[in-house]
Amino acid sequence: MNTITHVNPSGSAAPGGHYSHGTVANGFVFVSGQLPISPAGEKLAQASFAEQARQALANVESVLRACGSGIDRLVQVRVYVDSVENWPEFNVIYAQWAGTSRPSRAVVPTGELHYGLKIEVEAIAVQA
Repeated sequence: MNTITHVNPSGSAAPGGHYSHGTVANGFVFVSGQLPISPAGEKLAQASFAEQARQALANVESVLRACGSGIDRLVQVRVYVDSVENWPEFNVIYAQWAGTSRPSRAVVPTGELHYGLKIEVEAIAVQA
């Protein structure tokens, strides 16, 4: 029988709903959509797009590590941005964050996001 483990990293804000930040199943790590919310639970709605993007990506990395994975083990990343105008800036920040890792990726402009935030990032990776 396959085991499913739900993970909420210590030092991360509690999930805002009925979900886990990460789920491990069959050697895969599924990272729920991560918003730019600080580990203390502060929603960074007033922060610049760059600050929000870095926080959302840091949250993804935190979940990956708590699940026994890392950026280098990413398989797919989905990014939701409030405006396509933020895509070029995100691409630069993402490239710095991802380094040599080049998982499949989608960047989707959505319009307004929850809490007035500008970005949400979800991911799938394999365990190390």
